[in-house]
Amino acid sequence: METPRTTPKDFFLWAGAIISLYASVFAFLGLIFDYLNYAFPNPLQTYYTDPYQSGISYEMASLIVMFPLFLTLMVLIRRSIARDESRRAVWVRRWSIVLTLFLAGLTAAVDLIVLLTTFLSGETLTTPFLFKVALVFLVAAGVCMHFVADLHDYWDENPARLHRVGYGAGLLVVLSIIAGFFIVGTPMQARQALLDSQKITDLESIQSQIVYYWQQKGALPSELTELNDSISNYGVPTDPQSGQAYDYVVNNTHTFQLCATFNSDSNNQPQPTDGYSVPVPASMPAVYSATGRDIGNNWQHGPGKVCFLRTIDPAFYPVTKNPTN
Repeated sequence: METPRTTPKDFFLWAGAIISLYASVFAFLGLIFDYLNYAFPNPLQTYYTDPYQSGISYEMASLIVMFPLFLTLMVLIRRSIARDESRRAVWVRRWSIVLTLFLAGLTAAVDLIVLLTTFLSGETLTTPFLFKVALVFLVAAGVCMHFVADLHDYWDENPARLHRVGYGAGLLVVLSIIAGFFIVGTPMQARQALLDSQKITDLESIQSQIVYYWQQKGALPSELTELNDSISNYGVPTDPQSGQAYDYVVNNTHTFQLCATFNSDSNNQPQPTDGYSVPVPASMPAVYSATGRDIGNNWQHGPGKVCFLRTIDPAFYPVTKNPTN
């Protein structure tokens, strides 16, 4: 039997279907991995993992676009085959299915090797690690079973089962995307969290400049505008949300307050990990909300207006120039 000629339509339909399938699988695995990392944080991890800036948003977007695209292309392919049975024997279909089976089988084998290597080396098999291994194996096995059945025309003989499999996979993808909104929040919540994070970064910058000003002049600036420096090109940042200047109050010779209005509690938001050090290394003063409630130290904050009380210790931050000169 003569092999039918592969048309450009055949090639691009299968190329698009396979690429969108691979992208969907990687996005789904990455998304669930990020969920597990968020739910089971590594106790040895010394830095904060920001769910808003991790791959979760990108993976959710990839699934939203690529998985429906894969389903649509497969529907078009099956309709094309239904109209012309010769399309079943084109080389691009055989190569796409066999390549996918090869990669799925290889992935499952590597997954088992990683599991056995970890076990035999005596390392602890943690809950998130086992979940990840099981997930990769199940996804690889599911893809393999699907395309083995496709290779043997099983789905053409049982279209109702194919529809149930498609609905089940779609439901799984939808649930995984919905779960992301419970972790990273809605787009509006994500924007508010980014704004709060920027405010903390701004306050750190201002605090650092105040300490520098103190070391140079031996006194605190009376207003934040005194920190503006055209030579170093430093300008005091303003609140990115309101556009207003941050509140600054001088309490006494060594103590000052920096205030900002936040959208939500810092326990639910990313915290900067590479900011400036706090100017009171010996004893950190408290941080107060607008109601006067003590809510912790450093840059922790609740919603609403929060003032950060700071005291400069001259023993740690000595004046580097004679203020009389």
